[in-house]
Amino acid sequence: MILLGLTGSIGMGKSTVARMFAEEGVPVFEADAAVHALYKAEAVPLIEAAFPGTTRDGEVDRPVLSRAVLNDPEALARLEEIVHPLVRRMEDDFIGAARAAGAPLAVVDIPLLFETGREGRADLIVVVSAPEDLQRARVLSRPGMTGEKFASILARQMPDAEKRARADIVIDTSGPIEQTRRAVKDVVQRFTESSPDAKP
Repeated sequence: MILLGLTGSIGMGKSTVARMFAEEGVPVFEADAAVHALYKAEAVPLIEAAFPGTTRDGEVDRPVLSRAVLNDPEALARLEEIVHPLVRRMEDDFIGAARAAGAPLAVVDIPLLFETGREGRADLIVVVSAPEDLQRARVLSRPGMTGEKFASILARQMPDAEKRARADIVIDTSGPIEQTRRAVKDVVQRFTESSPDAKP
């Protein structure tokens, strides 16, 4: 099985690309989705203990937690120490299940793949990218997003140019949606067993 590490900075279209891989029948693990699930399950008491008042009705209140760690590197590091090991365990379970099912290709969608030093576990790295002005427009159109929050998120992420330089494959999402879909289909065809170009 070939494992693709999918990453890209905020607003680049990574979630859209991950969904396209899934629509092509490729097993996809989404780290963000895993975090959302954990925020309604086993991470709740751990986060409440570390950040009192950030949970409500048995789940993490994401806006409250976000404010608690915004521009506070130490608080953010404490949160990551809680969440990251839980996400990695879920990721390991996903990879094991994909291998057991005989999937020729699988994708792990990890926003901070490079930043957390996890690129080594993937066979190939796919970086989703778009021009800076388009990225900014996309992000600032999101509900609850502010310029300050956007800047804080960018400060934690490796520059897009560096990610592209370290990628095995770059998918540009600045064009029509069908252009992006074609790029995804090309990757799938290249790395599945049915393709003459498939790699072992």
